[in-house]
Amino acid sequence: MDNAIPQLDNIKSQLKSRERRKKPKMLVVDDEPDNLDLLYRTFRREFQVLKADSGASALEILSEEGEVAVIISDQRMPEMKGTEFLSKTVPQFPNTVRIILTGFTDIEDLVEAINSGQVYKYITKPWDPNELKTVVQRAAETYELLKQRTEELRRAQAQTNLLMTIVGVARSAQSLEACLPPLTQAFGENFSPDYCILQLVENNALAEAQSSYSKDGTVENWLQDDPLIAEAIASGNVQIAVDIAKDPNLAEIPHYQSSGIQAHLAIPIDYRNEQIAVLSLQWKEPSILREDELELLHLSAQQIALALTCTRYHP
Repeated sequence: MDNAIPQLDNIKSQLKSRERRKKPKMLVVDDEPDNLDLLYRTFRREFQVLKADSGASALEILSEEGEVAVIISDQRMPEMKGTEFLSKTVPQFPNTVRIILTGFTDIEDLVEAINSGQVYKYITKPWDPNELKTVVQRAAETYELLKQRTEELRRAQAQTNLLMTIVGVARSAQSLEACLPPLTQAFGENFSPDYCILQLVENNALAEAQSSYSKDGTVENWLQDDPLIAEAIASGNVQIAVDIAKDPNLAEIPHYQSSGIQAHLAIPIDYRNEQIAVLSLQWKEPSILREDELELLHLSAQQIALALTCTRYHP
């Protein structure tokens, strides 16, 4: 079987349409409004700057906004020191790069925070704008590198988990139907779709046997009426819609409107040109899949085809 994804160039162009680089997020924390405004004005062109006037307020913002690339926090604030606030962000956001602004010689706090990995660098107040910009630029680059390495580890773990599941299914499953739940769960847990459906195909049409996975435990199966699934089965090619709301061929389809699905990936699973199953991954946000993730999904689908074929002929 060829490892290349059919029509990959077309799929790449769709993904690139979603790759317009967004500004990285930065959170600035200071109890002095003038400092907050100055930091905002300094970095608003390069970053999406979020502002908080206390550590408690900053933690609330992070709980709503999620991970940010860089946090700049004043050290001396009422109720919660900057180092205390930053230490609270480490468990949930380990890749975020943290910078402390201090006008005092709080050496013990700063040294401890830096040595424990909670703080990337400290800047004394009043700060030099050029120095601060240089530090923040390096911090942003460090964040991107950490994020890339974390993602590489995640992909490697996902591939290992999928391979282990597929091998286990091929060895132990007693029927095609029994293969479906563990495979669906593996894809759902390792690629973070909102919904995942793996459904058998017979005579180039969807069969009854299927399994589903979702984050909330409920899945509506409308694959029988979906044009992407129909095209994937008919052509044997991967089909993807990266932003359904902007796709005139899909935006008005009732099941997309009712389900809130904004991205859909349909992967045919075939062996020697015989359609065996189809895998549907669905997201409630426009797709941010990368080319390497698509290739891993396609390779895994080929391995599933082998597992299903082995189970079919050697139960």
